Amino acid sequence: MSILDRFLRKPAEEERASAALSLDGYMELLQQFGFNGHRYTLAGEKQEEIGDDFTGIASSAYRANGVVFACELVRMLLFSEARFQFRQRNNGRPGNLFGTAELAPLEKPWPGATTGDLLTKMLLHADLGGNAYVARRPSGKLRLLRPDWVDIILGSTENDSIGAWDVDADVLGYVYYPGGKRSGRDPVLFLADEVAHFAPIPDPLAQYRGMSWLTPIVREVMADKAANDHKLKFFENGATPNMVVKLDVSDLEKFSGWVAKFKEQYEGAGNAYKTMFLGAGADATVVGADMQQLDFKVTQGAGETRIAAAAGVPPVIVGLSEGLAAATYSNYGQARRRFADGTMRPLWRNAAGSLAQIITVPAGAELWYDDRDIPFLQEDLKDTADILSANSESIRKLTDAGYTPESVVAAVIANDLNLLKHTGLYSVQLQKPDSSDPIPPAITTP
Repeated sequence: MSILDRFLRKPAEEERASAALSLDGYMELLQQFGFNGHRYTLAGEKQEEIGDDFTGIASSAYRANGVVFACELVRMLLFSEARFQFRQRNNGRPGNLFGTAELAPLEKPWPGATTGDLLTKMLLHADLGGNAYVARRPSGKLRLLRPDWVDIILGSTENDSIGAWDVDADVLGYVYYPGGKRSGRDPVLFLADEVAHFAPIPDPLAQYRGMSWLTPIVREVMADKAANDHKLKFFENGATPNMVVKLDVSDLEKFSGWVAKFKEQYEGAGNAYKTMFLGAGADATVVGADMQQLDFKVTQGAGETRIAAAAGVPPVIVGLSEGLAAATYSNYGQARRRFADGTMRPLWRNAAGSLAQIITVPAGAELWYDDRDIPFLQEDLKDTADILSANSESIRKLTDAGYTPESVVAAVIANDLNLLKHTGLYSVQLQKPDSSDPIPPAITTP
C-alpha cells in the first residue's frame, strides 16, 4: 500500500458519537470557530478576536477593515497586470522573451477568465491564507483550491517509513477536501506535478506551507478596528465626550424615570448640540476626552502605517493620511519604485516559478513574467532607455577597438568583460607608421 493510500485510508468504523452540549459550551465553540464565516464577540470581551486562519483573516480583517482592504486591493490590482512569457537561458544568463502555445492555460485558465483573474485569486489566497494552490485538470483548465481545505502530503516514494519532518521527505501530493474536512464528501487527490503551490511568505514552523502577511499584525488590525468602533460610538452619542450626571434623588423609581427621560432627550446623534436643562440637585460633569484631546488622527494613522508596511505598500501609494502628508512628486516616484521593485517583482518571480510546475517549459528556457506593458511602471522606461543608451555607447567603443561584434554584445549583456574576443585588428589611430614610408622632414623654424 502506497503512502498516499495510507493517508486517505479511513478506519473501518468511524466513531460518530454525539453528546449533548450545554449553552455555555455551544457559545464557547461559536466564539472559537465562528459561524457562516463570521466570528462573534461575547459579553465581557473587550475586542473581537481575529483568527489567524483563512476564514478569520478573510472575514474579520480583509472584509471588515478598510486599511487592510485598501492595501490588498493595491497589491492585487498591480499584480494582475503582468503577463507570462518564456525567457531564454544562455549559459545561465537571461535572454529574450518569447511565447508558445504552452502558455494557453495561463492566458485562459478557465472559461471566461484571463491571466489577470488567475493572478488576482492566487495573490488573494496567498495573502489571506498563506498559500495558493492551482491545480491543472485533465482538460487543461486550471482550478484554484481553497487553501484551508488542502493538506500537503510529505514522505518518500522509496521508503514508507520516512515521515514529514525527515531530511529526505518530499512533497508527494495534495489532498483537497471539497467543502472542508468535515463536509462528509470524499477528498480529491492530486499528485505533486498537478498542483502549483504559491507561498511567497514561508511559515517558519512548516516545511512547505506559507503564512499570511496579516498574521504578524493581527493586533494592529484589531486596534484599528477598535479605533473605528470608538469613533462610531463618539458620533452615535452626539459627538460629545462621556458625561456623569449626579442626582439628589433617593427614590429608585423616580431616579429610573429621570434617567430614561434624559436618555430620550439628549442621547444619540439626533440630539447632538441641544441645550441641556437640569433640575435642582442635578449636576452634569464631563469625563474622558474628545477626539482632539486624544490626538485621534495621529493615533490611528500610526496603526495604518504599520499595516501598510507589513503589506509592503508605501502609505502614499495606498492614499493613507500619513503618507499623503509628506507626499511630493519625488516621494511618490520613490515610493512607486519601492513598491514595484521591493514587493511586486519578487511576487511575480515567485508566481512564475510556482506555475512552471504545471506548464510545459521549452528546453533552454524558463517561465517568466512580462511587465513591459504595465502603465504603473512606465516611468521605469526612461531608466531603461538611459541604460540602453549607455550600453550602445559601450558596444560602439568596444567594436571600434577591434573586438568582435558578437562578443561585445554578449559581454555587455552579461556585464562580463571576459567574454570579449579580439579580431587582431586595431583602429587606424593606434597603428605605428610603416618602416618603408619616408620619414617626414623635421620642421625647423627660421
